Amino acid sequence: MKKYIFITPEGNTTSPNNEEVENMQVIGIIEDVTNEDEALKKLLQENSWIFDCDFNVAEFICYEIK
Repeated sequence: MKKYIFITPEGNTTSPNNEEVENMQVIGIIEDVTNEDEALKKLLQENSWIFDCDFNVAEFICYEIK
């Protein structure tokens, strides 16, 4: 079975000196799946907040990790 990490270029974060910074954000890590499509499906099923926060799933970047 494989493990995947999903990141997105959407969103911002606040730096230690309270400045807004554009960055990549980790959306989630999914384990025990056979491929990227299965990982995305599991990610979305287990994290309804992704849609609640209006993330664009098409913008997600997926990498297999060990």
